[in-house]
Amino acid sequence: MQARHRQAEESRRQGVEQHNAQVNDLEQRVLSKQPEAVEDYFELLVEGSPLPAELPIDVEVAYQVDARKLLLIRELPNVDVIPEAREYTYVKTRDEITAKPRPPKEIKERYARLVAQLVLRTIRDVFEVRPAELVDEVAINAHVSTRNKATGQPERPCLVSVSATRQQFEHLVLTELDPVECLRYFNALVSPHPWDLEAVRPIFDPDLSKYRLVEAQDVVAGLDSRPVLLEMRPFEFEVLVKQLFEAMGMKSWVTQASRDDGLDAIAVNEDPIMGGVCVIQAKRYKSMVEPDAVRALAGVMDDKRASRGVLVTTSRFGKASHDFAARHGRIQLIEGAHLKHLLLEYLGLDVLLGPASA
Repeated sequence: MQARHRQAEESRRQGVEQHNAQVNDLEQRVLSKQPEAVEDYFELLVEGSPLPAELPIDVEVAYQVDARKLLLIRELPNVDVIPEAREYTYVKTRDEITAKPRPPKEIKERYARLVAQLVLRTIRDVFEVRPAELVDEVAINAHVSTRNKATGQPERPCLVSVSATRQQFEHLVLTELDPVECLRYFNALVSPHPWDLEAVRPIFDPDLSKYRLVEAQDVVAGLDSRPVLLEMRPFEFEVLVKQLFEAMGMKSWVTQASRDDGLDAIAVNEDPIMGGVCVIQAKRYKSMVEPDAVRALAGVMDDKRASRGVLVTTSRFGKASHDFAARHGRIQLIEGAHLKHLLLEYLGLDVLLGPASA
């Protein structure tokens, strides 16, 4: 019996040591900002947050190291999570308990408030993690899994899409604010009728694989035969972007002179419903694109009476740029990691954004 006990204790000790070693390894990889480790860490954190059993906890996470930005896809409950009964009453004469229904207006208000609370709680959970230097900004798309009433097919409409910086969030008094109003403060895209599952257009692509491209590949650019976008001549870059958008359905391409070694073009989408004139601008930048570039695109769109504008960069956009594009409604921003994904998807071309020194 003592031998079995010693064996059990030794097995338990080895299990504890193995677990601690895994925790220490994850901690070191998180502190060194390895994207996969950071993503795993925040996924465990958010899904481990204590919530009532009827509320989903599932999240998907992508981490952008350079921008110190966390992208999350968060699952929301359906509207039936709000009880239809407001209260129960015992009727002595009939010896039964009857339910007093909750007014439809109250159900809608409670659901909208719950959705906002879950999104804000997720942002709070992320920003409470230390060290704070891991994440400066959080962007969340909040979806609900349901079925289309007309077709019966599964779908996941996005009910809230929001981005918040640590600086914006840290002064909030969460116990005193109105969660729905707080989302407006962040210029969030919020479904006008979330109880009807009316979707909004997300501020970032829900396919997080487009943001998980292994940036470590770029450091071996000098030993790699793949084209490096930042090292291309202007004409080569122009041809590449033209080929990409033609593969995506654009026609009648007309190139204009660009003052910043990038590309300005007018193209036409011939789709009879979603088509029209499109202004496309591409910026070969190493650093973040300033919001002025997005506002300038809006001005060009007005001048050309374009139905749509696309701003492509080899780097990234900041929160102010994403907020402006979301408010405008007809501007699409494509960052470096997304551009890399599109070139592979539509042209079968695997590129590097920049060399090791970029």
